[in-house]
Amino acid sequence: MSLIRRIFFLLLLFCLTPLGLAEEQLALSEPILGAAPANSLPTARNVRIQLLSGSDSEMADLWVRIRGGFAMRELDSALIRKHEQWYASRPDYVARMTERAGRYLYFILGEVERRGMPSEIALLPMIESAFNPGAYSVSRASGIWQFIPSTGKNFGMAQNWWYDGRRDVISATNGALDYLQKLHGMFGDWELALAAYNCGEGAVQRAQARNRARGLPTNYASLKLPDETRNYVPKLLAVKNIVATPAAYGLVLQPIRNEPYFTAVATAKHIDVKLAAQLADLPLDEFMALNPAHNRPVILQENSDLILLPIEKVEAFRANLEAYDKPLVSWQAYQPQKGERLDRLAPRFGLSVERLKEINGLSGRSRLSSGQTLLVPINGELAENEFESFNMHLHPVNAERERSVQHVVRRGETLGSIARRYGISIASLKRMNGNSTRIRVGQTLKFRTAAAKKTRKSRSASASKRGKRT
Repeated sequence: MSLIRRIFFLLLLFCLTPLGLAEEQLALSEPILGAAPANSLPTARNVRIQLLSGSDSEMADLWVRIRGGFAMRELDSALIRKHEQWYASRPDYVARMTERAGRYLYFILGEVERRGMPSEIALLPMIESAFNPGAYSVSRASGIWQFIPSTGKNFGMAQNWWYDGRRDVISATNGALDYLQKLHGMFGDWELALAAYNCGEGAVQRAQARNRARGLPTNYASLKLPDETRNYVPKLLAVKNIVATPAAYGLVLQPIRNEPYFTAVATAKHIDVKLAAQLADLPLDEFMALNPAHNRPVILQENSDLILLPIEKVEAFRANLEAYDKPLVSWQAYQPQKGERLDRLAPRFGLSVERLKEINGLSGRSRLSSGQTLLVPINGELAENEFESFNMHLHPVNAERERSVQHVVRRGETLGSIARRYGISIASLKRMNGNSTRIRVGQTLKFRTAAAKKTRKSRSASASKRGKRT
């Protein structure tokens, strides 16, 4: 972008006309930030979202704003061209990825700009997870930013039985940008910072030390790094080039409105996730796309004080919550004694042993409790599909690594145990097999899953050496 256009863009931001805001007071909620200025919306974790005027048709498209902030160095690389071709040959994949991105990009870009970072950083979840909020890798990296557990904890992401902050859009975004800023401060270069984000700062520092000892340059292109890291920056730059001129690659990017998609509501009471979605007049999958951090089907104030809702749904949520006169929670935690028999425990809560195991991710062969906390219904009644949307840790959508699987059901297996074995959700497994809720020994299940290029053992060993993920 020319200097004149950059100046025009900045001037335009300072001259925007404020938009009116809907009332944010909720029946069982309080405003996140108190009285907000007339041109901002309260959002999570003390972050304010600035509203842009829709009068300028060009600036109403978030892609235009993203292009205006590109600042990384242009490279001429065969690897970049390879990844450009890969995306260009998969328009359906790009369409799904950018559709998911539409929920999060406004917030992410605002944080990137507030920190003075190149807007290419806002596109990083495209190559990390394809903006799949449930993305989960064999190295246990999770969320749109793909944090492994240890690094997630280092950057303030709580992880417990109820909740995984690595999948929280707000917490993970802030943590990822904090980490990237730290790495940029260490290396003084965005290419090296991104490489370290992928394989760990120690790996990059060791590669630089080897080059210094040999009198070689220590920039990103000159370092000997793992294949994935060597492709990491070229893949991001390929995405940048496609966003810059999609028509040159035969692609069309659907416009994303340059305004907030979601806002945050502070929950004052425990509430079932499914009920919260109903009260917001949202499909459960849409609610979970904005609130993917919940491991269990109930939101507990102690573990998560906020839920995210599309802005246009806040008023419906408020009205429906005020009118709702039934219990807000139908689940409870139960702490069994170690060695307590499951076949005696399950009937107390109106469950079969198999259903109790499936809900709590227990092995099909388990007979005794290990003492872990169990989730059980309060009223002893449980719909067949009540639990499907929870613990849905999905692998990143990546057509390069998908494979077809035919699995023959063995004695003691459940839908839950098979789904966990192959890293897919129970809902996906059922959907690809006629939506059946029951399986039988000898039945063949057919589905598609991510194909790991390394063994689980070697990936786990690799992950222990890296700063963030494999």
